[in-house]
Amino acid sequence: QFARSKNPTFPKTFYADSKFILYIFIVVITIRKIQKSPVSCSKPLNLIMQQKSWIMIGTIYATLSQVFLALNSVAGDDKIVSLPGQPRVSFQQYAGYITIDEKQQRALFYYFVEAETEPASKPLVLWLNGGPGCSSVGAGAFCEHGPFKPSGDILVRNDYSWNKEANMLYLESPAGVGFSYSANKSFYDSLNDELTAQENLVFLERWFKEFPEYTNRDFFITGESYAGHYVPQLAQLIIKSQVKFNLKGIAIGNPLLEFNTDLNSRAEFLWSHGLISDSTYESFTSVCNFSQIRRQAANGSLTPVCAGVYGKVSREIGKFIDTYDISLDVCLPSVHSQSQVLNQLQDTPKIDVCVEDETNTYLNRKDVQEAFHARLIGVTRWSICSEIVKYNMQNLEVPTVPVLGELVKSGIRVLVYSGDQDSVVPLIGTRTLVDGLAKGLGLNTVVPYRSWFEGRQVAGWTQVYGDILTFATIRGASHEAPFSQPKRSLVLFSGFLSGKPLPEAL
Repeated sequence: QFARSKNPTFPKTFYADSKFILYIFIVVITIRKIQKSPVSCSKPLNLIMQQKSWIMIGTIYATLSQVFLALNSVAGDDKIVSLPGQPRVSFQQYAGYITIDEKQQRALFYYFVEAETEPASKPLVLWLNGGPGCSSVGAGAFCEHGPFKPSGDILVRNDYSWNKEANMLYLESPAGVGFSYSANKSFYDSLNDELTAQENLVFLERWFKEFPEYTNRDFFITGESYAGHYVPQLAQLIIKSQVKFNLKGIAIGNPLLEFNTDLNSRAEFLWSHGLISDSTYESFTSVCNFSQIRRQAANGSLTPVCAGVYGKVSREIGKFIDTYDISLDVCLPSVHSQSQVLNQLQDTPKIDVCVEDETNTYLNRKDVQEAFHARLIGVTRWSICSEIVKYNMQNLEVPTVPVLGELVKSGIRVLVYSGDQDSVVPLIGTRTLVDGLAKGLGLNTVVPYRSWFEGRQVAGWTQVYGDILTFATIRGASHEAPFSQPKRSLVLFSGFLSGKPLPEAL
């Protein structure tokens, strides 16, 4: 075990031993003072005094134990005093490293934001972005549902931050993503789903030891996109490992669940929204579908026929449409970066479509990195999606729907939601997969497909199976729903944590 510190390989024992010595010293001095204090010659009175003395010692011992535990679990080095340009807030923030492998010097970076109010009673939520290889701190915290968003040189409050409802833990995973790193660079060449889940579990086990006050708290795992693999696989590993986490549920947004179904639903989505012509739709479904194109491209062997189909699709969509949110204007300076694994063009109703660029600028500031206790190791710049991680892309074809089924059977609540403006992982395929899962498990529909509301406006549609499996759409939302529809996403998130039905019409 190592301390959470600016230097993630610095031994924790230095801090623990010094605190423990001080702790014992205070207790010993207190006992000696009590022993030396004058007492009456009267036996009953003497006995009473001794009893009071030991009660006092017990009280001091219990109090100091709590102080020692708190000091040891919340290392001062990870507590954020203030981020550059942030407004004043009442909640606490922490950021730093948890060492995963001491020999290989591999560590994962986290950003932890306590709930705005009543953090001692609210649940703990882990958030994982997908990619694979994209940052939960940059995308999840700063572009979607964290407490702040960058605006020029400062940070502004996010009125719909998820830490209004929970204590939020953002993890940059696997190593090689964001500020997370491995001193052994060959590690980046062999990443896969199994290894990612294992290292995320190690992170949680060690993080809970550093923050023991959260060990028995209701715990939820959430994420989006390729986290359709990360989240259920981690939850499955937690159950199989029988670690004592109080896991209550998982939520995944626009998730990759089944390669062929998810990718091939793109054709119908693009055609039904007017982005491709009838003839191109016909080619995209009968001549060469998107799963074929994606598979061939990954193997470096795109056939002329499939190349022709994909060329037609790309030309008709054009480069000024964000396929992660077809209704959103694009950030013109970054149009040419849209071929990246994940293009985070996100915002609030008054959309700042360049928030990804602003996040990139902010997190590359030296003063920001110092405030975050972060370091650049093996890279010269922080990036929202890793340029050094080489993930085993064959893992994309591993279906995770059966894993969701195992979780449901284990009593874990599952929410699958879709922003309905996403053409990358469209709601069409996701809804089909969830409905098929429910039928396969023999779950009865307890809430028939209906609209749900945020205020007086329709916020999306939902269907609930067996009070344990829920599908929901978020109207007007992108691949990163909390970015483009923050208020509706917060309502959905709140309902998920509480287990209450989504609101109906007023």
